[in-house]
Order: sequence, then structure tokens, then C-alpha cells
Amino acid sequence: MTTIGLIRHGITEWNELGKAQGVSDIPLNNIGKQQAFALANRLSLEQEWDVIITSDLSRAIETAQIVSTTLQLPVSIHDERIREIDCGEIEGTTEVERINIWGSNWREIDLGMEKYELVSNRGLAFLEELVMTYKDKRVLVVSHGALIGLTLQHLLPEQFSKTSIDNTSITILTNNENTWSCPLYNCTKHLGE
Repeated sequence: MTTIGLIRHGITEWNELGKAQGVSDIPLNNIGKQQAFALANRLSLEQEWDVIITSDLSRAIETAQIVSTTLQLPVSIHDERIREIDCGEIEGTTEVERINIWGSNWREIDLGMEKYELVSNRGLAFLEELVMTYKDKRVLVVSHGALIGLTLQHLLPEQFSKTSIDNTSITILTNNENTWSCPLYNCTKHLGE
């Protein structure tokens, strides 16, 4: 059985401001770093992991580095397939700004945002390759909210019609003979909330 721990990166300044980040390369803020350390400490007390793979965006890389240092595992791959959804023209804007610029129906306008299906297809292809490459291993993957959520919705649609992925949450997926299950979803108990 292959076990995958999907981790959303720690919080950033843009997360706190409610700005769409997308592929903009925004670093963790101090709270995000504290969240990553809390997650790393939690993971060090739980089961061992074999490898860490991260998105190529700095907020994910920083989170992965904090976790990998605590767990004494190298970050082996920076994979752009697991980067966040490309938000096109809305990157760097808040909901209020989007309504002011494009109106309340801004979601119905083509603003260059990556299609959800393309995002989930990237995520699914990545997971399929991961299972083949790391058969029977325990793999941590540091990625982004929309990528994780949309991938879960397409991988296990009977379980996830909607998703909400919190910063530094961990979601556990297992693959046993090509059957997927999700025994842990969006867990942030390390944040003490």
C-alpha cells in the first residue's frame, strides 16, 4: 500500500488579505512558518515518511524545507504539476476588488483562469505516477489548496463534492492495488484549533 500525505503550504500575507495567489510566488509569512513548524513537530511524533515532494512555488518549498529538516528527509523533487491553479487576471486581487473591477458576475467572465478540469487532471496524473514510482512507500506532498481540493473531488467524487483545504492541513490518501481511500481529510490538529 502506498500512503500519500497531501499538505497545503503555510499561510502567506496574501492568504491573510484574501488575495488570489495562483502561480504568483508569494513566500510564507511568520505565521505560516510557525504553522509549518507545528506540522513538522506533529509529523515527527507520528509514523515515519520516506520522501517529500513539493510544488515549485516558494510557499510550498519553504513549508517542505521546514518539515524535511525536522523529519531529516531530503526534499527530492520540485514539481510544477502540483503548483496552484493559475488565476489569470484575478491574481493579486481580493473578492471586493474583483467585484469593483468586473462586477458581481466576474466568475462568468473569461479572465484567463486555468480550468478546474485541467488542474484536477494535473493532480491525478501526478498521483498516478507517484504510486508507480513510490510503490509501498509513504510520501509527503506539499502543494496548494485548489490543486489538492480539485484532485480529491475527481479522485473520490462520492466522498468529496466540495472541499476546503486549510493552511498546513494534512490529508492522507492510500492506494492499495489501485483502490484509493482517504482516511484523514484536512486535519489541522497541530494548530491547536
